[in-house]
Amino acid sequence: MSWITARRRHPAAGYAILVLGLLLIGTVYAAITEGSAGASAPPVANAKQIAYGRKLFVATCATCHGEYAQGQADTAPSLIGVGAAAVDFQVSTGRMPAAELGAENPRKTPRLNERQTHAVAAYIQSLGGGPPIPSAAEVSTTGANVGLGQRLFVAECAQCHNFVGAGGALTYGKYAPALTQATPTQIYEAMLTGPEAMPVFNNATITPAEKRDIIAYVTRVRSEANPGGFSLGRIGPVTEGLVAFLGLLLFCVLAAMWITAKQRKAHD
Repeated sequence: MSWITARRRHPAAGYAILVLGLLLIGTVYAAITEGSAGASAPPVANAKQIAYGRKLFVATCATCHGEYAQGQADTAPSLIGVGAAAVDFQVSTGRMPAAELGAENPRKTPRLNERQTHAVAAYIQSLGGGPPIPSAAEVSTTGANVGLGQRLFVAECAQCHNFVGAGGALTYGKYAPALTQATPTQIYEAMLTGPEAMPVFNNATITPAEKRDIIAYVTRVRSEANPGGFSLGRIGPVTEGLVAFLGLLLFCVLAAMWITAKQRKAHD
């Protein structure tokens, strides 16, 4: 033990311990940050996937969006810079390729599978960047605050999508779709890219954690029992009250007609 005591008293011993401590802290920090980055970073597209996406794009999208995604006047917008997230949302929900030009495209069975969709998204991403497809960690609702998600959804989304995501009519003949079939990834992508009439909620407007809270609320409310019983698809209390009022009014009219008919018959 004497040699340890002798070295401990050496003038450079303090510096050596400090360096070792900094190295240990740096190693632990690097391991933590590397693990979290790997969990949230989207998969990196390779040249083969981009080439495959280019081939699919020419076959299914270039007629409207142009051979190099530059867009065409009065037909389809440019896709340069829209990002992979926008492509994945539109194609995975079946909205694109469009069935009809100039019309609002509803959700339908997608024409491309997941591998093909990601390939086209990788090709568009390679042209000009943009929001990438969120990773599984980014859309995970583990530990999300459903109560906060409800408040955010009511404040930011319910005006169009209804309080429970049932959708509803908008101005100028547009329609906010129901969220009953949307996956967590598609909900996140919609907030990130703002498809159709929807505004863009970037990460500065609604943080990634708040997006996960909203996703948790939307997916939770689907499985909850409806305490109101028959509620016309949960459209809301105003519509339910209107239907009840019209039903009661019709009953009163029929009752008045029946009473009048009886009195007339008795008079005759």
